[in-house]
Amino acid sequence: MFLGIDIGTFETKGVLVDESGVVRASAARRHEISTPHPGHVEQDADDVWWSDVAYVAQILMASDAMSSQNISAMAVSAIGPCVLPVSEQWEALRPGILYGIDTRAHEQIEQLNASLGEKAIFARSANVLTSQSAGPKIKWIVDNEPEIAQRTRWFMTSQSYLVAKLTGNVTIDHGTAGYYHPLYDLASQSWDVSGCEDFISEDQLPSLGWATDIAGTVTQEASAITGIPEGTPVLVGTTDSPAEAVGAGVVSPGDVMLQYGSAGYMITVMDQPQASEKLWSAPFVFPGTFVSAAGTATAGTVTRWVADLLGLDSSQGDQKLFSELITLASDSPVGANGLVMLPHLSGERTPVQDPHSTGVFHGFTLSHTRADLARAALEGVAHSLAWAFMTFAEEGINSTAISAIGGGTKNPIILASVSALTEKTQNAIDSAGAAYGDAVLSAIATGHFAQPSDAAAWLSIRETVSPDAAWSKRLLADHADYRALYEANRALSHSRSARRDDD
Repeated sequence: MFLGIDIGTFETKGVLVDESGVVRASAARRHEISTPHPGHVEQDADDVWWSDVAYVAQILMASDAMSSQNISAMAVSAIGPCVLPVSEQWEALRPGILYGIDTRAHEQIEQLNASLGEKAIFARSANVLTSQSAGPKIKWIVDNEPEIAQRTRWFMTSQSYLVAKLTGNVTIDHGTAGYYHPLYDLASQSWDVSGCEDFISEDQLPSLGWATDIAGTVTQEASAITGIPEGTPVLVGTTDSPAEAVGAGVVSPGDVMLQYGSAGYMITVMDQPQASEKLWSAPFVFPGTFVSAAGTATAGTVTRWVADLLGLDSSQGDQKLFSELITLASDSPVGANGLVMLPHLSGERTPVQDPHSTGVFHGFTLSHTRADLARAALEGVAHSLAWAFMTFAEEGINSTAISAIGGGTKNPIILASVSALTEKTQNAIDSAGAAYGDAVLSAIATGHFAQPSDAAAWLSIRETVSPDAAWSKRLLADHADYRALYEANRALSHSRSARRDDD
């Protein structure tokens, strides 16, 4: 058996996978994010992350699938890059600051650009500083919570904390460390805190490893809490998106993944890094592999928001809720009768990297209906994802088919709209998500597969979606309006953001 556990933005999931790639048992638990202030997005490391790991692990260890089996290895993935200060006594000192959807550190980005120089930062990390960068968020803690900073022994990310709780060893994979700009040198694949010593020392950062390296084994204490057998090998692991890519068969240079999650995330696997001011460049999960990546600030969060806004019934679970939303939106034609939504409810990431951007519905008339509003929201998510994806081609990175993963692939309007906008075919992968990718990583790490590409034997494509010419014609025309809407809204959203900060 191979055990995978993933902490997502709104759900934790665990799976037990046998040596044929079949999921023999699964468990899940919902949780929420915390938004204590505008631009702040957090989760509690113990009450959410560690509690969820213990919960799903206990269910899996008690399942019939474990009756006569052992676990060869396990991996944990989680949302990231996050920033979590931890004391010498392994106490999480505050809730974890989440990835690029948390935009609090814009002042620290400006300060680091001024002190280090934007060109020097780009030369070191092959990235510009954005809300996705972990370094400015560490500086934010030092600047705004000095009493916490003084007690901090390590600045960890989400899966680092969980692996440390399981094994007692503090590690981080190169793929996640690559987003700790400006603290990681991409060329040498090592920490480099020069110029940042006023808020961080290298020994406060976890030891570097690759996702398939063994970080340690489950301790007696962790075994008592989780039910996972003591001595089980635990991988260094990675964040949820790379894990999900591996589970979708995206492992070799040229492979492309588009993740439809709470936010959007997409990668092209490369055999060498490609620096870009519009994309993120980082190591991938295996030595000698890299990614060019892009991401949106929202995706599934917008569909949930609009479903709640429209008063759809959530009492029977998310599947029924989103089915009702899709049915409602289907009563509106492609183009939502001229209604366009900018879904920047938490700023926007690629390609504008604008934490101050806000959401807009444009084009309302008295004739518009609830169905038009629902359709515009779903198409707005597609416009956001497509604009980020189009950045690859603008930077000279071309692709053919897309491996589409995540819960959003079950939304036919968003999926077909993205294919129409990108004019690309998408293969929707039938997978148990990042937790399944963690199991695949465990199988690779223990030699079950001779090489990562052999894991394709476990791959299952649920459906293939090709671009519809009529949809493309209408949505590409709307996409020009979508981009213009962002530009028209930019000055006003920045002005109102500055007023909120003053308040």
